[in-house]
Amino acid sequence: MNQTTPPDAFQSLVDAARFQRRRRIPIPDFAYPEGVKIAVNFTLDFDAMLLRRLLNEPWGQRAKGEFGGRVGVWRIMEMFDEEEVKVTLFTPGRICELYPDVLHHVVACGHELADHMWEHEVYADPAIEDAHLSRTLAALSAIAGKPVTGTRSSHTPGLLKSKGVVYNSFTSASYMPFYELDAEGRNPILQLPFHYALDDAMFFSFGWLDTPNQAQRVMDVDEVFEIWWDAFEQQYRQGGYVNFLLHPFVSGHAMRVDMIQRLIQRMKTLPGVWFPTCDELAQHVLAQHPLKDQSE
Repeated sequence: MNQTTPPDAFQSLVDAARFQRRRRIPIPDFAYPEGVKIAVNFTLDFDAMLLRRLLNEPWGQRAKGEFGGRVGVWRIMEMFDEEEVKVTLFTPGRICELYPDVLHHVVACGHELADHMWEHEVYADPAIEDAHLSRTLAALSAIAGKPVTGTRSSHTPGLLKSKGVVYNSFTSASYMPFYELDAEGRNPILQLPFHYALDDAMFFSFGWLDTPNQAQRVMDVDEVFEIWWDAFEQQYRQGGYVNFLLHPFVSGHAMRVDMIQRLIQRMKTLPGVWFPTCDELAQHVLAQHPLKDQSE
């Protein structure tokens, strides 16, 4: 701390850290179904060009998003179907209008649709937030043929719970599933965390979210394969959990699809590897490890 730092700044930081720890509740004695040693979620953020437009990125970046919707998502979903691995597609409601054929195909093949906001943005106005979430869930549920139970978003936890959403996958605060309370210490929701080290855009995309190009480089697929295998293998030994975050416009390129397929095939050589959708994992956790009353 320097001379210009307010005297109570450190205590405020300590208080914030303690509060964050209290609102993120680990699951004691966590256990998978019999015979399972690790759960591997493959999740796709399928927003095509919507985030690119929201950030007002140049036409080249937007075109990459369109590649994801027209080519990339088909390539990567074909691979997952070939490997008989079910995935969760987190997608904005607007995609139901832009690429409905993709979503109908995904559902027909047994994969999960989950919320990723209406146009990749959560508004501060509660009325607009409610309207957007309601519209998204209605659009996705109509295609899925059943209620949507998950999200990857910063939507208000209380609002999510009121709409029947039971899990979120929007944090790197832990490495295992855990329960998270809202800022008032209420409205617990199950979190299925991911980590940016398992996010394809960190390795294969220049200028990601306004990051200067000199801070990134497009890595060789074999380098990323080894990083991701090592991360999986470490969690496998621990009996842990991994959540891969993929983007069709990033991982939908041929060499990267092949790399992910090789990764899955190598995982399958080990016993006890489970490839559930996020909803399948969430339902297991909610049934077998419900959150205890925090007032006890």
